[in-house]
Amino acid sequence: MASGHSHSPEPATGSATGRYRWRLGLTFGLVASFFVVELLSGILSNSLSLITDAGHMAADVVALGAALVATKIATRPDKSGRRSYGSYRAEVFASGLTVLIMLGVAAYVVIEAFMRFGQNPEVQTSTMFIVGAIGLIINIVSLFLLRGGSKESLNVKGAYFEVMADAAGSVGVIVAGVLVVATGSPIWDTLIAVAIGVFVAVRAVILGRQVLAVLGQHVPEGVDLDTVVTELEGITGVGGIHDLHIWTLTSGMNVATAHLVVADPEQARGVLSAAQEMLRTQHKIEHATLQIEAAPTQQCHEVQW
Repeated sequence: MASGHSHSPEPATGSATGRYRWRLGLTFGLVASFFVVELLSGILSNSLSLITDAGHMAADVVALGAALVATKIATRPDKSGRRSYGSYRAEVFASGLTVLIMLGVAAYVVIEAFMRFGQNPEVQTSTMFIVGAIGLIINIVSLFLLRGGSKESLNVKGAYFEVMADAAGSVGVIVAGVLVVATGSPIWDTLIAVAIGVFVAVRAVILGRQVLAVLGQHVPEGVDLDTVVTELEGITGVGGIHDLHIWTLTSGMNVATAHLVVADPEQARGVLSAAQEMLRTQHKIEHATLQIEAAPTQQCHEVQW
């Protein structure tokens, strides 16, 4: 029986992350430069909010660096002959690293905040205002650079979430400074730091669930398996569908395999072309490996997964 696989008629552009690599690079440069400034300022001013936000900036530097390295690895040709899908999953692993870093930062913040309760450290609010404002500007520019890619790439989305949390951290630093000045109590610096930590943790969990969905080879978000089956069965000549699997290799690269039962062997070529075209145009699945069968084989019945 006939079988085949399809690609887009245009040359492959690679993963979604690769198209935004220069934006990741520029954001990396901005964040890395400001991290040094904020860390030194936090230590000199004795502000937990600034030190916390600097720690998150450090996480950004690592996460953005990992994303850049991953995109380079993903486009590297496989010379071992063992990676039949290439190294695109490196981008997903980089996103997973971002999740772990974000959770680590959040845990550090909460622990440090609890250790400060009952103490009365002197906080230099003028430094908090200045550095917080500069950080907010850096983060807004970075968000603008990464916004488009965050809708297409899990890797860029991880970086976007990191920068978004940083923006919240910069706002928190400014708010903490205002509250410390208004009330005369440094406790607000600690409380705002805890709020930043919780915000980071929530974002990490959201991103982590998406990373696990890709690694677990779940059906891609936005693709309904029952709908795909119905549309394939609606193609003239198709008498049945089985062994349909759809998953994500990396952001922007969905993959599918299926067995299509065709009663008339002469319709096989037309069914194959129509099915590949439908998957590509209706569900953005540009790599589909389809097998045409006169009837489900005994081997297919025996396989239980």
